Amino acid sequence: MIVIDTDILMFILRGIEIIKRRFTELVVETEGYVFITPIQIAEIYAGVREKEKVKTEHFLESFSVIDIDKKVGELAGVFINKFGKSHNVTMADSLIGAATKINGFKLWTLNKKYYPMFEEKGFYK
Repeated sequence: MIVIDTDILMFILRGIEIIKRRFTELVVETEGYVFITPIQIAEIYAGVREKEKVKTEHFLESFSVIDIDKKVGELAGVFINKFGKSHNVTMADSLIGAATKINGFKLWTLNKKYYPMFEEKGFYK
């Protein structure tokens, strides 16, 4: 099971073919077990244009959403404490990383530098 990071979602919405093809392969490989968190939803909506709203809404509704709960919040705080200054880990990235780890999923991102809490095997390739 895979969590899709915001950068990948933006590339899909922008129609970047190589990412769209890989996403389609991923959906088949995982039998549709691809997830996002409320953080990705917020980040996408923060930059959506009026003419893109309907398409974006339909796209995001196609994902299962991992809830942000107390355990995720606690682990995210640990990540910020450990990596905030040294790796510039933000609250958003720490919450996405924590939700992914707690659920035992892998993360698909092109921005691995923002997720120092993951070993290479924690990323989807």
